[in-house]
Amino acid sequence: MSTVALAVTDGMLHFELSVAYEVFDAAPVGVAAPWYDVSVCGSEAVRVGRFRLEPDHGLDQLPGADTVIVPAWADVDEEPPADLVDAVRAAHEAGARVASLCTGAFVLAAAGLLDGRRATTHWAHTDVLAARYPKVEVDPDVLYVDNGSVLTSAGKAAALDLCLHLVRLDRGSSVANAVARRLVVPPHRAGGQAQFVAAPVPARDDHPLGDLLPWAVDRLDQPLTVEDLARQARMSSRNLGRHFRAATGTTPLQWLLTQRIRRAQELLETTDTGIDTIATATGMGTATTLRRHFNRTIGVPPDTYRRTFRSGSPRP
Repeated sequence: MSTVALAVTDGMLHFELSVAYEVFDAAPVGVAAPWYDVSVCGSEAVRVGRFRLEPDHGLDQLPGADTVIVPAWADVDEEPPADLVDAVRAAHEAGARVASLCTGAFVLAAAGLLDGRRATTHWAHTDVLAARYPKVEVDPDVLYVDNGSVLTSAGKAAALDLCLHLVRLDRGSSVANAVARRLVVPPHRAGGQAQFVAAPVPARDDHPLGDLLPWAVDRLDQPLTVEDLARQARMSSRNLGRHFRAATGTTPLQWLLTQRIRRAQELLETTDTGIDTIATATGMGTATTLRRHFNRTIGVPPDTYRRTFRSGSPRP
């Protein structure tokens, strides 16, 4: 997935477009070439928010890209331009992976790419998307949805989550983490995490989970339980669950499993450590348990993942 085309037209929002360009345009320091070849494709000069943008190529170049990204569409009450819809459809038919950011999902839906598929968009517009395109299974409660060749994200910051997810699929966890460090953002939020968190973790030392989360990450080799976390946080298990759901959008055990899988990915990418040792280092206990959870979460066995994503050897 080495070529990325950003599909633009009048009436798109600049934030999501900028996010995609920032992620895919330049490799982070220390990551071996080649990186992505990014182009902006549009039928003519376009107005993106307050900015005027000169595309590199016309929309007819979209079918030649490996990945096509459709940024947010500003006015969901308007139908997206037919030439954009046709070009996105043609790109998918030619084999491109197509991803929408925020309300860009309305373009994918108009092209028929979301029919019979689960999809999401900004929480404020999920009802509109579901009503206008009843063949789409709209999920209003997730950050992004990965259907393989068609992906959709929720609004604003979730667009960055999906872009990092794409890098992780193509280049591995350690490279995606390097991109996240350059952008000074969290390296990974799972797509199934709730997109609207009413009470995010405040940036202050006295938050109930402020010390607990790094404490747990430092002890992933241990068989931590909800009771262990609650005891460390000096609160009941029920209260801990409420704080976790409000702050992370998931449960303590699911959060722990996500951290263990991420640690396993990093060890598989950067070391020659055996699967049994990695299972111990990540608190999975046995290689069988690690393989089961890893395969279910990532979609491939640990050995296959290691062969695909070795540090310094990104997939072309």
